[in-house]
Amino acid sequence: MAVLSVREKLAILSDAAKYDASCASSGSTKRDSLRSGGIGSTEGSGICHSYAPDGRCISLLKILLTNFCIYDCSYCINRSSSNVRRARFAVEEVVKLTMDFYRRNYIEGLFLSSGVIRSPDETMGEMVEVARRLRIEEKFGGYIHLKTIPEASAELIERAGFYADRLSINVELPTDESVKKLAPEKKPETIRLSMAKLRRKIEEKAEPTMQSRRRERFAPGGQSTQMIVGADKTSDDGILRASARLYGSYHLRRVYYSAFSPIPDSSSALPLRRPPLMREHRLYQADWLMRFYGFSQPEILAGSSDGMLDLAIDPKLAWALRNRGRFPVDVNRAEREALLRVPGLGAKVVDRIIETRRYRRLRLEDLGRLCNSVAKVRPFIVAEGWSPGALTDKAGLRQAITRSCEQLSLF
Repeated sequence: MAVLSVREKLAILSDAAKYDASCASSGSTKRDSLRSGGIGSTEGSGICHSYAPDGRCISLLKILLTNFCIYDCSYCINRSSSNVRRARFAVEEVVKLTMDFYRRNYIEGLFLSSGVIRSPDETMGEMVEVARRLRIEEKFGGYIHLKTIPEASAELIERAGFYADRLSINVELPTDESVKKLAPEKKPETIRLSMAKLRRKIEEKAEPTMQSRRRERFAPGGQSTQMIVGADKTSDDGILRASARLYGSYHLRRVYYSAFSPIPDSSSALPLRRPPLMREHRLYQADWLMRFYGFSQPEILAGSSDGMLDLAIDPKLAWALRNRGRFPVDVNRAEREALLRVPGLGAKVVDRIIETRRYRRLRLEDLGRLCNSVAKVRPFIVAEGWSPGALTDKAGLRQAITRSCEQLSLF
């Protein structure tokens, strides 16, 4: 095989990494280069320098250590039977690229994943070595996200947690049956066991030691995972059920949803077309309802005939239209939990409503200044001088709201 230049490797291995969406940098604690004497800092906000196949900005120097892989997962472009062009970075090449790009202000961190070469421990060992050299030898203070290998030893995972801001392990698909069918060499129970071990280690390191009374820094951004959507027939309700179980059992910071992308020469078990990108978007919105708006997983789609999220309207509006008996909500008296369920009211708007009503009663015009679409809010609230009357139960309410929220065309 011809020897590839670093630039050629970068072209191959950054392109191969674009299918992994789980690389946001939120949730970590700040590193300060002034204290380390090195370079860089970590902020708890997104970094945007990489792009998904559909054009979404998803951040960081995002590369694979290698796209050689001993596994043959049907949905993966890098599977062992694929005829894609292969490349492999040396540890020192990744370290040099990261430092060079950082100094030029091209990136603010590194997202490193890899195909599995020879053995999980060998692959994980090289990824840990990249992080160690960056942190210890280069004194790199930027963000590092490592995608861990589930079968790697506990010692390597623990070392990874000392150097990385966030660790993640992909569950791959929503159900065990789908994993066994499309990725037969991977074991769902091994993935869950790795998540459980990582959770315990994060909790253990979060406790102050007896001697120093200080907490050790260990993966401060927590752990996350990614689930492919649309590669199997699992409904949105089944996907959200899997997510709720992951959040509850392993205390994940995030579950990322990645719409399946058809790949060349793929298995006949896979669909020929990708699912609508809006489906991925609606899943993120539903996920948000579970994590920040007090919705339980079962109630998001309770009453839905097919267990699928409505692609035309957001999940909170769809829920409100199925549960009109719980509205209208009085914005001047209702508890925060009830206000969070009003379509069109986000968490920040609700906080501002609660703060404002300490001094005066809110009118509909006030809400118009606080939220993006008063047309969406109006049928579901009571305010000073405003009552929706029979509007909440109107038969054509869905169509009226949808029309009022349509994006205007530029042409």
